[in-house]
Amino acid sequence: MAFVDEAAFHVRAGKGGSGVVRWLHEKGKEFMGPAGGNGGRGGDVYFEAVRDIGILASYRNIKLFEAEDGKSGDKKGMEGRAGEDLILKLPVGSVVYNKDTEQSFELLKEGERVLVLKGGRYGLGNEHFKASTNQRPEQTTDGRQGEEADFHIILKLVVDAGFAGFPNAGKSSLLNALTNAKSKVAAYQFTTLEPALGDLYGFILADIPGLIEGASDGKGLGDKFLRHISRTKMILHCISLEHEDIAAAHAAIRKELEAYSPELAEKREIIILTKTDLVDKETLDKRVKEAKKLNPDVMYVSVIDDAQVKAFKDGLVKTLRALE
Repeated sequence: MAFVDEAAFHVRAGKGGSGVVRWLHEKGKEFMGPAGGNGGRGGDVYFEAVRDIGILASYRNIKLFEAEDGKSGDKKGMEGRAGEDLILKLPVGSVVYNKDTEQSFELLKEGERVLVLKGGRYGLGNEHFKASTNQRPEQTTDGRQGEEADFHIILKLVVDAGFAGFPNAGKSSLLNALTNAKSKVAAYQFTTLEPALGDLYGFILADIPGLIEGASDGKGLGDKFLRHISRTKMILHCISLEHEDIAAAHAAIRKELEAYSPELAEKREIIILTKTDLVDKETLDKRVKEAKKLNPDVMYVSVIDDAQVKAFKDGLVKTLRALE
């Protein structure tokens, strides 16, 4: 199933149950007094954060969600059953926009639950209206409608480190080598069409689809995926050694990050020179020196060199632990 990171739907809380007219009945004594119960309240609506980034896909073809209505009152003053609450599960990192109130909030912790719509108030039965001056009331009230609104959900992944760089910079291959992820790899650009996650000793890494110049303005795959690294602790900026001009490649991606979000551009960055197997040692040393002029945090790796992968993994884990 395709990765879905946005959803829009209408949500309605339950309607309150109506009060009823009922009378006490005893043998030989009919209609002794009012005994109509109140209705039950309508079900509330909650959003709850879960660790399932694919759950929005299950809402793709659903445009209306409704909590259960409360039931009408009953005889002998018994209240109607309350409507069951509706709990809609959203991925951790979701930003929830209420289009009607123009308010928004974020779900950043697993298990976090937020009440978004209240169910309707119950109606009153005729027993409620009994008084010394009104001993045989036939008044009741209807239950009220629950709150309703249109919601827009946007997912921003919560990750420890996000890979950024040009298409085909080796990001997916590196994620696969470091974790148990199975991000798609192929010898053409835009192999990654959706974010992929991997677990590195408890640290979550995200492979973001490749950027091109103008991505922050919507070119290529656009800025849609830049938001997925907006909450990351660190940017892993991958530059393939297929590029002879390291500085130009670095500047192009940095420009897009800064255009999208100054805060994103200020996050710690490590330059990762990939595909070191394509150059000799002399060229590698030269490119590393060039990269360190841009940023002193430089690492390099070839995914087909097990020793380099192990050294890279150990160094990255040490760096991530220092950020905790």
